[in-house]
Amino acid sequence: MTELHDLPAHELLAAYRQRTLSPVEVTQAVLAHIERWEPHIQATYLLRPDAALAQARASEARWLRGEPKGLLDGVPSTIKENIATEGDPTPLGTAAVELVPATADAPPAARMREAGAVIVAKTTMPDYGMLSSGLSSFHPLSRNPWDVSKGPGGSSAGGGAAAAAGYGPLHIGTDIGGSLRLPASWCGIFSLKPSLGRIPIDPPYTGRAAGPMTRTVADAALMMQVLSQPDARDSMSLPAQDIAWSQFNKGAERLRGLRIGLLLDAGCGLPVEPEVKAAVERAAQLMEAAGATIVPMAPFMTQAMLDGMDHFWRMRSHIDLQALPAERRAKVLPYIRAWAESAAGMGGTEVFNASQQFHVTRVAAVRACSAFDYVISPVAPNVAFQAELPSPTNDPLRPLEHIGFTVPFNMSEQPAASVNCGYTLTGLPIGLQIAGARFDDLGVLQVAHAFELIREPQRAWPQPPAG
Repeated sequence: MTELHDLPAHELLAAYRQRTLSPVEVTQAVLAHIERWEPHIQATYLLRPDAALAQARASEARWLRGEPKGLLDGVPSTIKENIATEGDPTPLGTAAVELVPATADAPPAARMREAGAVIVAKTTMPDYGMLSSGLSSFHPLSRNPWDVSKGPGGSSAGGGAAAAAGYGPLHIGTDIGGSLRLPASWCGIFSLKPSLGRIPIDPPYTGRAAGPMTRTVADAALMMQVLSQPDARDSMSLPAQDIAWSQFNKGAERLRGLRIGLLLDAGCGLPVEPEVKAAVERAAQLMEAAGATIVPMAPFMTQAMLDGMDHFWRMRSHIDLQALPAERRAKVLPYIRAWAESAAGMGGTEVFNASQQFHVTRVAAVRACSAFDYVISPVAPNVAFQAELPSPTNDPLRPLEHIGFTVPFNMSEQPAASVNCGYTLTGLPIGLQIAGARFDDLGVLQVAHAFELIREPQRAWPQPPAG
């Protein structure tokens, strides 16, 4: 029998409706499970059991009256630490930030509360969200439930670990270069980086998106019904649109007749590990057997594009860190300081040329994808790496060598998902990226769900170590 903490959101909601389960007993089960796991993976920030149970009791009362508050009433959820929640500090993963309570919920948090979700905890991230790891100068080191010697990825580190470990079914992260999809890949879960503006976020920034982190496409589609409502605080928020998110399940036949590009070389960064390549090739074969036409793609990213974005972000962070008092700047993770300080000698022309690579990347991605209905690729060239490392290269002058497959879709504003497509011989998950045309978020969910139906059997979710 499935444990309560492992039940998907749609099953919980059906059980609440039928009064066979209560939000209180589900929340109690999730909290007990977190208590067993948390010493090993340290995925949470502001874990407050009493507050979570108070929310669950209020939800239970609403269900007993037959008056649920919204689509997610009583479902345990977590929210990434950098998504503001009213009354709570937002440290951005770094000890350098002054802990000032937020005056309001950011849009994703507001939508979850309005829908009645039980916010069990917030989840960890690295300094300023600028690492694909769980290493932080503020939070304890977060780890991967599949192998606690490995990291969960980042920057939505705690969200990926929490979803894989079973801290309830619904989790929200953010992504500016792969920060939803990378932890999803390395933790074996599902995530969608939506089209820019589909899920409003505050503060907005070029390429920055919030998105669901779940174990299934079904639960992500449920979250999209809630999170995709427009919000004026996001200057890039898309207008209201009647999207049939509940129609994510079109079956495996959704793949029939699709022209799908297969991208196995990012054109920059680290080489793809053989086990990752083999898993993605196997996914392509399964899609082809289901009726899709698979067409190999040449890489469209270049090292110059990746380096340009990296150098611009270095300068942005260098300026931000220089604005801090020396004693606070000294608290930033040394790797991040070294990365940012490397921009000190850049001239105006160099910074301008670096900034242009965002648009060059956008144009190249849209042009390359225009010949296809969808594009599939590895999420990352590598699988989960040592938890203590800030990045796969452990080199602040080569920090982004693993995001060549993910970052172009942030710049092109296209939706892109990560769905598990296999495991290494040592049992580490491998993610398949599915990217669609701008605004085709529902189509990406449908293709991802079709792949869920045809992929090889999934392994049992990891369990907390004994003791």
